Amino acid sequence: MIAKVIVDIATSELDRIFDYKIGYSGAVQGSRVIVPFGKFKTEGFVIGVKETSDYPEEKLKSIIRVVDEVPALTKENLRLAEFIKNKYHSSMASVLRLFLPSEMRTGKVRSKTATYITLSDTVSVSEMISSLRKGADKQLAVLEFLRDNGKTKQSILNETFSAGAVTALKNKGFLVASEEKILRTPYKDLSGGGERVKLTKEQELAVNSIENSDKPTLLKGVTGSGKTEVYLQLIERVIKDGKTAIMLVPEISLTPQTFSRLRSRFGDKCAILHSGLSAGEKFDEWWRLRSGEALIGVGARSAIFAPLENLGLIIIDEEHDQSYESESNPRYVTEEIALERAKLSGAKLVLGSATPNVHTYLKATTGEYNLAEMKERVNGRPMPEIIIADMKEEIRRGNISPFSVALKQELKNTLDKGNQAIIFLNRRGYSQKVICRECGYVAKCLNCDVALHYHRAESVLKCHFCNSQYHMLTACPDCGSVSINYTGTGTQKVVDELQQLFPTAKILRMDNDTTQNKEGHFKILKEFGEKKADILVGTQMVAKGHDFPSVTLVGILDADMSLYFSDYRSGERTFQLVTQVAGRSGRADEKGKVVLQTYSPKNPVLSSSISYDYENFFKRECMVRKASYFPPFSHILRLMVESEDEETAINTLKSAFEKAREVYGNYHGSFIYFDKMKSPVKKIKNKYRFQILARIKDNYQAIEDEFYDIANRLTSKKVLCYLEVNPSSVS
Repeated sequence: MIAKVIVDIATSELDRIFDYKIGYSGAVQGSRVIVPFGKFKTEGFVIGVKETSDYPEEKLKSIIRVVDEVPALTKENLRLAEFIKNKYHSSMASVLRLFLPSEMRTGKVRSKTATYITLSDTVSVSEMISSLRKGADKQLAVLEFLRDNGKTKQSILNETFSAGAVTALKNKGFLVASEEKILRTPYKDLSGGGERVKLTKEQELAVNSIENSDKPTLLKGVTGSGKTEVYLQLIERVIKDGKTAIMLVPEISLTPQTFSRLRSRFGDKCAILHSGLSAGEKFDEWWRLRSGEALIGVGARSAIFAPLENLGLIIIDEEHDQSYESESNPRYVTEEIALERAKLSGAKLVLGSATPNVHTYLKATTGEYNLAEMKERVNGRPMPEIIIADMKEEIRRGNISPFSVALKQELKNTLDKGNQAIIFLNRRGYSQKVICRECGYVAKCLNCDVALHYHRAESVLKCHFCNSQYHMLTACPDCGSVSINYTGTGTQKVVDELQQLFPTAKILRMDNDTTQNKEGHFKILKEFGEKKADILVGTQMVAKGHDFPSVTLVGILDADMSLYFSDYRSGERTFQLVTQVAGRSGRADEKGKVVLQTYSPKNPVLSSSISYDYENFFKRECMVRKASYFPPFSHILRLMVESEDEETAINTLKSAFEKAREVYGNYHGSFIYFDKMKSPVKKIKNKYRFQILARIKDNYQAIEDEFYDIANRLTSKKVLCYLEVNPSSVS
């Protein structure tokens, strides 16, 4: 028998199937194998088995060994991998890597085992004790301990008594040793909040709509309408039917909270997958899913590749979130992968959001997706009142602080009542830029073409693209002036100023700087959820899905920040952010309030946000995009060229543009826009960046395939070319 093997080397030259004799290896479809390749050994994936090869059998090499006892990849995994390879024009090796924890691939992590000791049942304990020589006190103590406590880890016995005593008893045949697997379980103490509750009428209708539809369903429910309970009861029904489920959330910070509810409801049937786990935890949780011990996979984007069989349900919560789009090769869109996986497995797909993506809601309103709506909060709680603070007026009155008079007063009222508040600002650090007031010099990263941010807690300047750190300036490097100015406000500065306003308040900060370690998100959210803090200041991490009953006030600083980005989705993102963060307020008995600070109080996007009028926002947005041919009424193609050598990047851009211009000529009527240019951020991580931008209104697949082919042909060791379709950002 012959194995069709993809070697785990992600280069276009080796992106093909190699034949190997199976021999005595026992390899089957889906197995990871070690194979001879040239002068070396490498890992590979068996994607199929056949009787004979087109190559002479005497020239074929044999598989050296199979890596895992159970094939790591299922048949469905392999079919899905083929879809991803074809859709995103990626090498098969890079696609198959998506299905495995990275440390597992490289062999850096394995199952953890421990040696356990029990008493032999061939000799009575009294006989063992009577046979001991006088003075063998430690051996006696070991026997008595095991008699009273039963099976015990050998390491504990060695440490408590002595390794010599244990060895001596084993040599006498009195002790039996056995190797057992130890699971590295993440968030061991996490549980609660998953009690089953009676569904509201809207929730019941939503569940029935999802179960009775053969289409993907958009579950559109206002914040606080109980979407999570709908998910849980759908999962419960799927598990009862003997099937499995995947639930995706957009941020690692949401995963523990979601996982606690799932674990409380389903116990060990659920496993967690995300990049914040240790290598050992990821390995063990992955194998629990692959072996069928766990039936529910929960995690961020990559959990869509969870190794579950007999899949019955896929849930993508907060489907509008841009973190569901991969920014590394393969540059996949989670919704597209989920649609294909649901089709392959016959599973139901549910996309949930209070503020769905425009393209998703369009599919729901035109009948491509099923639409289930929940327009009321659970128990009829009202949506929080939104108070507009016009920051232009605040400045005219002499208020130059980050906080409006209204926000200060509402914060005081909230704290006086013993309630909690969330302050949202989508900018970490202390200040946005460091500028010389004499000559206008701006401190920039040497590796990236971006301004550095001042972080006062560490007294450093940081690049938010490559994470490089620089010493704080004491004088301008251009003119020598000591007149250094800090412009803009970040989360660190907000915390400092709040602490001055409310000295007795306990304030927590949640951003990328405070959540670096594995349980950073969890610890902050747990502390705030237990009311050990009064105010939580954070970036968009605090805007998504959290449920804190005592939060009755949300302050949104600089609501305009995302409104004027040079991005066709800036209005959509602003509406989503404002609505989502506002929804954190007033989720229990007391009505919530939101203070929204803006310099554009009459902006139509903010007007729709204030009244929670998604339909009005959607109609206006569709009208504008349709008239100007922006997605979903067109596709944007961004062909990126990156190289550490600027001249190489420019020459490659010229070659790419010449080839793309041929495509433009062949499909001229399909193009709305076509040009080459520098990327808005010209340099990131020491790589110069150039781009070709195109907007097309039809012939999508044919043109995209041609652009993918151009990118793949021009990629080399010196230059990286790749295509982004409808990119989440064009910076």
